[in-house]
This record gives sequence, structure tokens and C-alpha cells, in this order.
Amino acid sequence: MLHDLFTPDIQHALDLAGIFVFATAGALLAVRKNFDIFGIAVLAEVTALGGGLFRDLVIGAVPPAAFGELSFFVTPLIAAAIVFFMHPEVQRINRAINVFDAAGLALFCVSGTTKAYEYGLGLTASAALGLATAVGGGVLRDVLANEVPSLLRDREMYAVPATVGAAMVAGFIGLGALNALTTAVAIVTTFVLRLLAMQFHWRAPLAWNRRSAVSEEP
Repeated sequence: MLHDLFTPDIQHALDLAGIFVFATAGALLAVRKNFDIFGIAVLAEVTALGGGLFRDLVIGAVPPAAFGELSFFVTPLIAAAIVFFMHPEVQRINRAINVFDAAGLALFCVSGTTKAYEYGLGLTASAALGLATAVGGGVLRDVLANEVPSLLRDREMYAVPATVGAAMVAGFIGLGALNALTTAVAIVTTFVLRLLAMQFHWRAPLAWNRRSAVSEEP
């Protein structure tokens, strides 16, 4: 369905850009954890490809795109190599990376939802897999790095914008209104929500009546 909005070449380039940014985020976490070069490469690959790999396995799209397209597999290794040698410089442009990360989040939650639906899943399951496509790699990254997954402690509403975008796509499909314009609306909405969350430090609600002054458990 995204081919109605982007040509195959543009779609491929956007996928690679999203993979590169996600891989960079994973590699930077590996550096902060003092992982060696192999650990940096593994965390870059997992962060960039984990969500899409999980989606493809669930819907039966085998071999998964991560293994069927060489550029998808090589791009995270390039990001890992850049971070390995230039991580201080990469850290300095972290804000710009976050903006591109928001764009990747928006694109992947929408493309994941549409691909799941095209493979015969229902609307709710498609939206769930759209969310998994966008955030699944980050969850695997955090688990491997012994961190509480950001999906469970959404300090700056990372998962919420992806959920909104995936739900919008599923809603448009259900209404028979998914086209280039509505797809663009879902992508832009997700992207803007994520940027606003970063700018104003929005976060998902805590448990009911839990005082904000109470410190979080480590």
C-alpha cells in the first residue's frame, strides 16, 4: 500500500535510512555499555532489524526481508563501524539522530501495519504488528544490554506515537479510506507526536494515584 505514496526506490531508500538511524542508536548504547566491536555490531543489527524480523516471521513472509535484502543486513554494520570509530562526534549530533529516529519510527509503524494486513491479518493484529515493527528492535536491544525496555518505561512517549500511527492506519483500512493522503497523515502524525514528546518531555501516565514525587524503582 505504501507504493501508492512512494516509488519502490524511494521506499527502499527510506527503509535504509530508518535502519541506519536505528542501528546507530543501538551501537551508541553498546558503546555506553563498554561492549566490544562484536557487541556493538550485534546491538546495531538487532536494533535495526529486530522489529521487522519479528513481523515477517509472524506473518510468514520468509525469508524475512532482513535476510532477503543484503543492503538491509549490511547497513547496520556500516552504522556500527561509524560509531566504533567516531562515537564522540556521533554523540554530539544526538538531537539530529533523534529527529531521524522519529521519522523511522513513523515509517516503520505504518509500513509494518500495512504489510501485516496485506498478509491476511485482521485490523487489530495488523496494528499490533505495526507497533512491534517500530519498537521491537529497541526492546531486544534493551534486553541484550540489561536495560529495562523503553517500551515498558516510556519516558518520552516512544511507543505511544507508534501505537497512534498504527491504529490510524488500521482505522483507515477498516473505513476503506487508506490511500496516499491518509497514509501520509498517519506518518506525519506519528512523527510530530514523537517530536513534541521529546521537546516537552511528555510521558505516558503512571499507575492511578501514584504520586510523581515517588522515585521509580531501578
